[in-house]
Amino acid sequence: MTQNIYDNETFFQGYSQLERSIDGLDGAAEWPALRALLPDLNGRTVVDLGCGFGWFSRFARQRGAARVQGFDVSEKMLARARQQTTDAAITYTRADLERLELPPDSVDLVYSSLVLHYIERLDVLVAQIGRALVPGGRFVFSVEHPIYTAPSHPGWTTGADGRRTWPVNGYLDEGPRSTDWLAKGVIKQHRTIATYLTLLLQSGLSLRHIEEWGPTPAQLAARPEWADEHQRPPFLLIAASR
Repeated sequence: MTQNIYDNETFFQGYSQLERSIDGLDGAAEWPALRALLPDLNGRTVVDLGCGFGWFSRFARQRGAARVQGFDVSEKMLARARQQTTDAAITYTRADLERLELPPDSVDLVYSSLVLHYIERLDVLVAQIGRALVPGGRFVFSVEHPIYTAPSHPGWTTGADGRRTWPVNGYLDEGPRSTDWLAKGVIKQHRTIATYLTLLLQSGLSLRHIEEWGPTPAQLAARPEWADEHQRPPFLLIAASR
């Protein structure tokens, strides 16, 4: 079963204080780049995997989506999403994404933000997405960059010369990594960029865009503290289509 760390009270309280939790999509630094990968949503059927507080689900409806279905394993996240949503065309369902079943040829867009690196049986989920998309349908997602998930221990290190580096250990050794982020023992699945792309291709999808996200010059000017994110990309953004 997909790890349900978001229902851990310590984790949930910490996550609720993040900028992206308070300000929604606009609080996510990578959102402008991810938004650029989206198709026209007018009249579309949308699935939001790992919908969390429902920020993207509501955005999709505001952009004309006919129907949005959000899935998440966390009851705490879904409760907040339902509390903040009054649109009958948006439904939120608790689901283990590793066992999710979607009707074939039923979805125009599958969207997922920073969720798939928690999924152990990602090959099963991606195959399910490939079958669920209509011809021409789009799969747009972000994950933590494999450079970020690879280290066996988190954090920057500072050398004798004062230069900061990010440790990358066992990059080709895929599998679970335990980290202490907002709570102890958060399990994330490390996999290489090649594995992400291969899973898409094996599911009959075509790659449309891949981006190793880093802050733009304008973002760096506004947020100088993001300078480290320019040295080590925190996110991998991918768009594929059937």
